[in-house]
Amino acid sequence: MTAQLPGVLHSIAPILDRYGYLAVVGIVGVEGFGIPAPGQTILIVGGVYAASGQLSLSAVIACGILAAVVGDNIGYAIGHFGGRPLVLRYGRYVFLTEGRLQHVEEFFRRHGNIVVPVARFIDGLRQFNGVVAALAGMPWWRFFTYNVIGAVVWVILWVLVGNFAGNRVAAVYDVVERYQNYLLIGLGFALAVWMVWWIVRRRTSDGD
Repeated sequence: MTAQLPGVLHSIAPILDRYGYLAVVGIVGVEGFGIPAPGQTILIVGGVYAASGQLSLSAVIACGILAAVVGDNIGYAIGHFGGRPLVLRYGRYVFLTEGRLQHVEEFFRRHGNIVVPVARFIDGLRQFNGVVAALAGMPWWRFFTYNVIGAVVWVILWVLVGNFAGNRVAAVYDVVERYQNYLLIGLGFALAVWMVWWIVRRRTSDGD
């Protein structure tokens, strides 16, 4: 299987060969609290392996979702309990400067409900999603809710890309990357519609 994978997908395969589901949990999990790791890549490779019968598709998806949610919540805890001094002290090792942090914090304060699930699809935001949400003062329950939504969509998308692509994974990956922005727009629109519906329903209930 390793020989059939192109480029960066080929480089991640030996880790999956050796550690299986633990590799999915470990790499996706650590990416969630600020450590640069190929989480998206290992999900794709995990999907390819599931297509060949080497791994279980449902198990890869379950491990990915669990790791993504736990990792992001560890990030939230770091931001909540460690605060800005801790984040800035160690953030410089992954190019998170004070200026960048302030910019992202302000963006979270304005659009947090949309940003949390969409951030899953954006390198840089994905790694610091939970940390910045905590620093921006987003309540944990709200972060957790939107984070789960984003994690489920993100994991299932990339695992299925690998699973359906099989030996054609390189070509399919390029197509998905090209049209990923349209997916983000669609996801953002769907979340906005859901939020409007929820607000209207809540106000109607309060009026009764």
